[in-house]
Amino acid sequence: MINKRTYENKLINAECWIFDLDNTLYPASCNLFSKIDKKMTTYIANFLGINSRQAGKIRRSYYRDYGTTMSGMMALHGMKPKEFLDDVHDIELNDVAPNPILNRALSRLSGRKIIFTNGTIKHAERVLKQLAINHHFDEIFDIISANYIPKPFPEPYNMIVKKYNIKTSKTVMVEDLIRNLVPAAALGMTTVWVRPNQKLDLKPSDLNTVNHVVDDLTSWLSTL
Repeated sequence: MINKRTYENKLINAECWIFDLDNTLYPASCNLFSKIDKKMTTYIANFLGINSRQAGKIRRSYYRDYGTTMSGMMALHGMKPKEFLDDVHDIELNDVAPNPILNRALSRLSGRKIIFTNGTIKHAERVLKQLAINHHFDEIFDIISANYIPKPFPEPYNMIVKKYNIKTSKTVMVEDLIRNLVPAAALGMTTVWVRPNQKLDLKPSDLNTVNHVVDDLTSWLSTL
């Protein structure tokens, strides 16, 4: 078993930081994803000609079984992704404010910084600009770059490693979903779970996946 000091050294010496976007670089309390969920439910209801309750059930089950709701809609209903992505990410960002403390913390991190999101580049750019941290990120690897294969399937992880010539043993991945850290851990990355609720805790099965548990990403990064 690798001890805590070894993981701390990996953070300090990291050559690449891979960040999820939604509910990671901004807190879940901003409720952006609830807005996206509502847009998805409405889109599904209109696309399939069903009521919102049925559409909400489909949204949740496809997210669970296919990685994203969109993937389920594409696989089972032949939905084209572009219109869906454009529609569900057309939301107000008023609840996301510039984060100067996060900005300073990111400036102190060595190595490249990459966004890895199941959303789109356009959505990521809007959010990063709203947070006033867009200048820190070298690349954005989105769902389109991944050929619409979402996290946590292993294919996009392999794609991002190959595309950006990433040395996984020198890479840190930061995510709010443990299931999206599983492939990163399998590749040898150091993993950071941004816990969305302090009442949540790691299960025994998660111990080999998560190296660091963080309740507030900005505060944690500021200590590095």
